[in-house]
Amino acid sequence: MSIRYLPKLMSSRTPCLWLAVSITLLALAAQGLAGVRLVRVGTFDEPVFVTAPPGDTRRVFVVERTGTVRIVVDGHAIPRPFVDLRSRVSQPTSPSDERGLLSMAFAPDYARSGRLYVAHTVRRSRPAETSDMVVDEYRASPPDAARVDPGTRRRVLRLHAARVHFGGQIAFGPDGMLWLGPGDGRGPGDPLRSGQNRSRLQGKILRIDPRPGRRLAAPGNPFMRGGGAKLVWAYGLRNPYRFSFDRLTGDLTIGDVGQSLVEEIDFVARNTRDWKGANFGWSVMEGRYLFRRATPLQLRPARRRELPRRYVAPVIEHLHSRGWCAIIGGYVVRDRALPELYGRYVYGDFCRGRINAAKLRPGRRATPRPTALRVPLLSSFGEDGCGRVYVTSLNGPVYRLASSGRCAGPAPTPFQVPIVNAPKSPPTPPQVGVGWLEYVRRTFPPFAWEAFSS
Repeated sequence: MSIRYLPKLMSSRTPCLWLAVSITLLALAAQGLAGVRLVRVGTFDEPVFVTAPPGDTRRVFVVERTGTVRIVVDGHAIPRPFVDLRSRVSQPTSPSDERGLLSMAFAPDYARSGRLYVAHTVRRSRPAETSDMVVDEYRASPPDAARVDPGTRRRVLRLHAARVHFGGQIAFGPDGMLWLGPGDGRGPGDPLRSGQNRSRLQGKILRIDPRPGRRLAAPGNPFMRGGGAKLVWAYGLRNPYRFSFDRLTGDLTIGDVGQSLVEEIDFVARNTRDWKGANFGWSVMEGRYLFRRATPLQLRPARRRELPRRYVAPVIEHLHSRGWCAIIGGYVVRDRALPELYGRYVYGDFCRGRINAAKLRPGRRATPRPTALRVPLLSSFGEDGCGRVYVTSLNGPVYRLASSGRCAGPAPTPFQVPIVNAPKSPPTPPQVGVGWLEYVRRTFPPFAWEAFSS
C-alpha cells in the first residue's frame, strides 16, 4: 500500500497527529539505515564476485576477473591464489569487456567432496572476436586446502561462440542442482532471437546436475519431454549477469541487463506457478515495454495481446534516461547482524554505483529505496558463510555491508530449505520514539503499517 493513501485512514480533524506520526516514521526509516556502512575488506585485481563454502565462517573467496581466486582468512588476504586460471581465461581488454573469470560456486557437500565450479570465457580463433563460456569442476583436497590442484579440472559444460552478453553467474539452488545464466550471446537486438528460442541455451537460466557420472539435464526441468532444450529452466533473458537465491525461502531473483532503455529485476517465488518455465520477455519485451528494433527508440507498454506466452513481468525497472546503464543483481539480506536490511533485496548499477534496497513479493511491483552507500564501478555482490553481503568494485576494492560487522554464525543455505532453526523474524532494529511507534501499530490496521515496513 502506498504512503499517499494513509491520510485517508486518519481523521481530517487531526492534522497535528498526522504530522507528528509522519515525522516519527520518517525518522525511524532514516535511522534504520543510518547504521549501515561499507567495511573495506581489501583491494584486488578487478574483483567480480565473492563467495564462501557452505558453513565456512572464517574464509571468504574473492573472484578476480583476470583469472584468479583469492582467499581472505579472518580479514587477511593470502598472497598465493586459491585458483589460478590466467592461462585458460580469455582476458578482458577494457572495463566494458565482459570476458574473463566470471563466478564460482562450492558444491553443497564441499566439506566432504571438495568439489567447486568456476565459470569463465575461453577465446576462439573462429569466428573472430568470439569466446566460449565454460563451466569446469575442480577439487580441493583436503577441502580446507589453501590451493586447488589445476590437474583436477573436469569440463562440465561449454557454450559456443558468443561476442558479448556472457552472463556468467553460477550458483547452487534450493534443490542442490547447479544453475547458470548465460546471456543471449550476440549484439544489439538479439539478432538470433535466442531469448525466445527455447531450443537454444543462450538467454536462459539453465539447471544442470554437474556431478560426475550423472546426466547433465537435471530431473524435473520443464522441457525434458519436448518444447525446448532439456537444460533450460527459464527463458526470455538478455544478460542475466547476476542472479541469486534467498537463503531462507529459495526464491529466485535475477538482475537482467537491458539494452537501450530499461534495466530490470525479475523475481519468482519458489513452488509457485511461475517458478518453472518462466518467460521474462526478451526480446519481445524490454522491461514491461514492447521492444522495438527500429529507431527512434520508444517506451510503449505492451498490450495484453502482445505479451509472450508464460510471461513474468519484472518487479523492478530502472530507465537509462535516469542514469542507469547495467543493473547488478544482488541478494536478499539474511545477515542476522544487519537487522536494518534484513529481508530486503539489495542491488545496484555499474554506472550509478548507488546501492538500493527493496522488499520483493511475487507478482507485485517493488518500491526500491536508495541507500546512502555508493561503490564506483560496482561489479557484483556476494555472500559469505555467515550470510554477510559483499560489494565489489572493478577498480579493486571489496566491501562488506555491515552495522556491527560481526558474524552471527553460519547462515542457512538455499539448498537446505526448509530451515528448521531459521529465525522467524529478524532481530529488532534500533528504534526511536517507541511510544509513537506502538501507538501507530495499535491504531492503524496491519496493511497500513506495511507501507512503512516494506
